Amino acid sequence: MTSAKTMEGTRTRARSGMLADASFSAIAAGFIAVAVSYAGPMIVVLQAAQSAHLGPALTASWMSAIAIASGITCVVLSLLTRQPVVVAWSVPGAALLLTALGHYSYSDALGAYVVAAALAIVLGATGWFGRLMGAVPRPVVAAVLAGVLLPFVLKACGAVVESPLVGGGLVLAFLVGRRFAPRYAVLVALAAGVALAVATGGVAAQALAWDLSGPVWTTPTFGLPAIVGISVPLLVVTMAGQNAPGLAMMRQLGYDAGDRLMVGGASLAWLVSAPFGSHGINLAAITAGICAGREAHPDADRRYVAGISCGVFYILFGLFSTTAVALVAAVPPALLTVLAGVALLAATQGAIIDSVTHARDDARAAPHAIEAAVITLAVTASGISAFGIVSAFWGILAGAVAYAALGMLRPRRSAVR
Repeated sequence: MTSAKTMEGTRTRARSGMLADASFSAIAAGFIAVAVSYAGPMIVVLQAAQSAHLGPALTASWMSAIAIASGITCVVLSLLTRQPVVVAWSVPGAALLLTALGHYSYSDALGAYVVAAALAIVLGATGWFGRLMGAVPRPVVAAVLAGVLLPFVLKACGAVVESPLVGGGLVLAFLVGRRFAPRYAVLVALAAGVALAVATGGVAAQALAWDLSGPVWTTPTFGLPAIVGISVPLLVVTMAGQNAPGLAMMRQLGYDAGDRLMVGGASLAWLVSAPFGSHGINLAAITAGICAGREAHPDADRRYVAGISCGVFYILFGLFSTTAVALVAAVPPALLTVLAGVALLAATQGAIIDSVTHARDDARAAPHAIEAAVITLAVTASGISAFGIVSAFWGILAGAVAYAALGMLRPRRSAVR
């Protein structure tokens, strides 16, 4: 492990100073990471806000809160650890809220965020996170993520039919980008979609005011249905679907990432920003690969500047959230729907592959794992909301019950044979 090297690098960097370590490649990596986040994951947040019929002020507050909270956390953790720590908002969590927010009052939803964030702090800071996730069957966790994300990809298909020129051109540009510049495929798709929308007259004129905007406080309320329907699945998808891959990415790139500090710190930022609309702050994985990889800087001990750069750009983008909302409102809805679909394609693919892989691996000791994973995926993707509780919760519950029940029944069947 590189802990000794990292500590020595930290002392050296502290002596030399951040300015000496700064490089254009590291600063550019931070900007690209933020641009990728706004070109894809932020679209999911906007769609969730639209589905809940939030007004411009609350939508802007949500965008501002997650961006500023992520930015401050990136800067603080990168400076503390001298590692390129990238923090962002929960994409599966935003996808979950697309159907969840409409079932609860906004203040109850914020209360659910607060509960989930408090639980995340406890799990992360105490080191219980890894042990608790080990108790949930891995195929079930992976399948619920796939079930949350899959509807976005399916909706993109309908949007292409609705707007074949803009939607189809966007998809084609995305595929070309994936072939020749995979890291920037979503940005290529966004540029192509906007260009086609302008060319076809689909962009509505907007009066843009470059005014500073900030988060808006809403006092959270705590309703049991919202806590059960939002807090539980939001905690699971954020911890298992975001924080775990984020830690794995950092460790894969050779950093001695401390889970207590990083997960606990990100969760604290989530708790503080929740009353302003922040639905989930967590470690990033994909954008962490941009800031923590060799493209940021050949010297691994100087890449922490990319994490700081990412944080600064997040804060700048967050301060102009009202302008960002106006810009997004100018483009046709089909463009946003298709863009969200292609932006989540890789995440959906990964979740499905993980669910199958984990189920197959688990099936060696528990043959019923594949059945439990399929049940989880089906229930979650169905979008049911029985008793006002969204489908992700029922997917987790159904998968866990199926896993346990089939595990108890199968030995009896074997005995009869």
